[in-house]
Amino acid sequence: MQKRKLGNSNLEVSALGLGCMGMSYGYGPAADKQEMISLIRTAVERGITFFDTAEAYGPFKNEELVGEALAPFRAQVVIATKFGFKFGPKGEQSGTDSRSEHIKEVAEASLKRLKTDRIDLFYQHRVDPDVPIEDVAGAVKDLIQEGKVRHFGLSEAGVQTIRRAHAVHPVTALQSEYSLWWRKPEEEVLPTLEELGIGFVPFSPLGKGFLTGKIDENTTFDKSDFRNIVPRFTPEARKANQALVDLLRQIADRKNATPAQIALAWLLAQKSWIVPIPGTTKRNRLEENIGAVSVELSSDDLREIDSAAARIEVQGARYPEELERRTGL
Repeated sequence: MQKRKLGNSNLEVSALGLGCMGMSYGYGPAADKQEMISLIRTAVERGITFFDTAEAYGPFKNEELVGEALAPFRAQVVIATKFGFKFGPKGEQSGTDSRSEHIKEVAEASLKRLKTDRIDLFYQHRVDPDVPIEDVAGAVKDLIQEGKVRHFGLSEAGVQTIRRAHAVHPVTALQSEYSLWWRKPEEEVLPTLEELGIGFVPFSPLGKGFLTGKIDENTTFDKSDFRNIVPRFTPEARKANQALVDLLRQIADRKNATPAQIALAWLLAQKSWIVPIPGTTKRNRLEENIGAVSVELSSDDLREIDSAAARIEVQGARYPEELERRTGL
């Protein structure tokens, strides 16, 4: 497995990470715990060293799963988790909370669940409009000085927040959605990250599964699947957005690859400091995603993809309005 460094930091990770959220949360009922432990350990054996979780996934269950799965390999892997939400009595999210004392409480709880003495990359999950980002960066800086956290990250933050945080303590990585069907980061975020030497970790690099080519307008999702409330996943939008999958399939057929592999290879080709974190609960998908690292797209291939994609207007918002309001602050 190829390695990449996240920006100017010394944090080296596999070129592809593994997003673990969907094993416990978001995409229907939680998967079997022992099967997911086995899947995570297979990922380690196949060279993946970068694993993404958060207290909010479950909540709490995903960190416990990742901690148990990676305990035997702790010295050779990088674990990223996130803080910044508060939860109601039934575990439901009840708003943001990035007060300094809360960040430190979350860090202690995450360390226990992850069965470790350090968090390699600690992201603010969403910008908290009630807490200055300087205070957030300061709290994480304290944790870094105490040795409990190694690197500071942000998720779905806008450029002003990134700059203000980075001035207090270097931001190692920004995690945000980025794929061939969500390219907004290219406008302001990617140039800012390049200028400041910050790595980029795209989540949903396969468009929440859509870019695999396995979802069409007739696909139904479990009632607990987050995609049921996503405008981009209405049957009408899925039908309209097949044009993007058709483009990926055309390139894939030429390259003896799959649409998912082309979508991931495209992301990897954008910048050397981009590390996508596709999630899966299936071993064959894990193998397919890992195969994307060895798919080479020439500059002609990339130009062809870009020009064809520019003619396709993706239908539907990527989030319901109330969730979109939490991003890009």
